[in-house]
Amino acid sequence: MTATGTAPAPPPAKNRAGRWIEEWDPEDEAFWNATGEKVARRNLLFSVLSEHIGFSIWTMWSVLVLFMGPEYGLTPADKFLLTSMVTLVGAVVRVPYTFAVAVFGGRNWTIVSAGLLLVPTVAAFAVMEPGTSFQTFLLVGLIAGIGGGNFASSMTNINAFFPLRRKGWALGLNAGGGNIGVPVIQLIALAVIGASGGPRVLLGIYIPLIVLAAVLAALYMDNLASVKNDTGAAKDAARDAHTWIMSFLYVGTFGSFIGYAFAFGQVLQVQFGRTPLQAAYLTFIGPLLGSLIRPVGGWLADRYGGARITLYNYVGMAAATGVLVFASMQKSLGLFVAVFVVLFVLSGLGNGSTYKMIPGIFQAKALARGLRGEEAAAYGRRLSGASMGLIGAVGALGGVGINLAFRQSFLSYGSGTGAFVAFLAFYGLCFAVTWAVYLRRPAGRVTATGSASETKPQLSYAEV
Repeated sequence: MTATGTAPAPPPAKNRAGRWIEEWDPEDEAFWNATGEKVARRNLLFSVLSEHIGFSIWTMWSVLVLFMGPEYGLTPADKFLLTSMVTLVGAVVRVPYTFAVAVFGGRNWTIVSAGLLLVPTVAAFAVMEPGTSFQTFLLVGLIAGIGGGNFASSMTNINAFFPLRRKGWALGLNAGGGNIGVPVIQLIALAVIGASGGPRVLLGIYIPLIVLAAVLAALYMDNLASVKNDTGAAKDAARDAHTWIMSFLYVGTFGSFIGYAFAFGQVLQVQFGRTPLQAAYLTFIGPLLGSLIRPVGGWLADRYGGARITLYNYVGMAAATGVLVFASMQKSLGLFVAVFVVLFVLSGLGNGSTYKMIPGIFQAKALARGLRGEEAAAYGRRLSGASMGLIGAVGALGGVGINLAFRQSFLSYGSGTGAFVAFLAFYGLCFAVTWAVYLRRPAGRVTATGSASETKPQLSYAEV
């Protein structure tokens, strides 16, 4: 920690396989105001760009399946299975991507992870034509799942750059800028369809963008030497019950966002008979608004507490889902689309508030352990950074569940109504868990070790 009133610039980066900053203390306000904020914002900007394209590549199959008419020989069940498996891979790779930042450095891994996006994009460009087998499409789709990993490494990296008081805003902006890659690829697809283009035109647009993201990361991003490869942090995060509780809650928010993003267009086609062009006109609206509002969720969590915002958000998600059940049963397209967009917005808001809770929880635990100042901040950064990969991975699995639920609902009932009933019950459970663990007064105050000892510091999660 620097002395009060001093504001040193980061020491010159050492040439250790890239640009490294050897000392970083964002909690020191003098350091932050003089030089830290500028460096952090620059890294945030180019991190968002890479993550944004990663989301687009990950979710490109939600668009490509709309292009794939009867000549491709795929049933609706095949398409839901394909998007489910793409989502699954995107969830799983988030775990190693999280720890790659500590192994290679945030800048270095952003370059690598951006470059890797060329593999699924070029592969899809090569096979996208009638006559290609479903197994080939499935294999290429699985490779596209690596785009989902960029989120985890980006969030872990940016978490280390910003002070606790700014994490909700920074993480919300980082994630929202990434999430918006979903509606952007859908909008580009709409333009391609409208111009009578095809899937290969859409894929060709992204190849130079991927190269550009990798080059800009190499030129303008930094590695933080303080983010060490700490396998102990991963083990500690995995042993902490709050990592898994937050993973469950993130299934309800981000799992909903990514699952609906993959499934919305297909539901419109299968249940409401929309053409690819008609579906494309509608599918981008929900993901766009849900992405834009994610930083607002983080900001509200900074101001009022993430647990409170998350709790009320689940009430809204449950209410919207109840209306969707009604709209689905009545076959009301206008009501269905309007409320589905509202559900997207609420999922985006909840994404921001739940992710803000993560650093707050571990900071609260540090204070309850008697840690103060930079020591407490370092403890919180260490465990929150390690837990984010696990939470992001489990949360993304919710998208797998949503697509599989829609697949089974259409196979069993011929509509998505059964799936929406299941989602409604799940949001009710998420509400109960949020209230019981983080807001209910007796359960919201425990000792740092989880015991009931009156001599230990009390830990409250009501403000996280």
